[in-house]
Amino acid sequence: MTQTARRLTPKGQATHDRIVETAARLMIDQGVARTTIEDIQAAAGVSPSQLYHYFPGKDALVTAVIDHQTIQALDVQQSCLGELDTIDSLGRWRDVMVGILSEVQCAGGCPLGSLASDLSESDPVARMQLAGAFARWQELIRDGLVAMQDRGELSASANPSDLAVAMLAAVQGGLLLSQVNRDPAPLRIAVDTMIDHLHALTRPAVP
Repeated sequence: MTQTARRLTPKGQATHDRIVETAARLMIDQGVARTTIEDIQAAAGVSPSQLYHYFPGKDALVTAVIDHQTIQALDVQQSCLGELDTIDSLGRWRDVMVGILSEVQCAGGCPLGSLASDLSESDPVARMQLAGAFARWQELIRDGLVAMQDRGELSASANPSDLAVAMLAAVQGGLLLSQVNRDPAPLRIAVDTMIDHLHALTRPAVP
């Protein structure tokens, strides 16, 4: 049994969480490969023995960071996607994401996307963990689309699973282009284009 699998004291949990949050910030800011255990130790203000008490090595820290970023990202997504009732309600989700991006001046992009780009070719375990995180995000979108379909808001011929993949791809591409351009417009345009597509699927064809 690992140290993190055991019940921690409040003080121990606080130290554990501080290490993970520090590691997450450093790995996103400077990349996983360039972030050393010593960097994390110094930035978190812990001794080597404290850090290794919770994490036997860097791989364990990477796993914890992915879990941390997944929870952070999906908490935001759940708060919006869990309340979808119409296609137009996707606009509220778009506004939340654009608002968050604007607050940070489009820096950083998607933390999960950044980790995926950094780790997918070098760490098969991390890649599978990240694939699971994106699958959960995709499922949130799909569930909302299925609910719309059940209410007749979305065409019965639409494929919610495929549309969820397309929507998530639009979000990830929009986040990347917004990060590069330091402008939230690409994210807004990408999501709005998908919303327009959903509307087009629902409207009757013009004879």
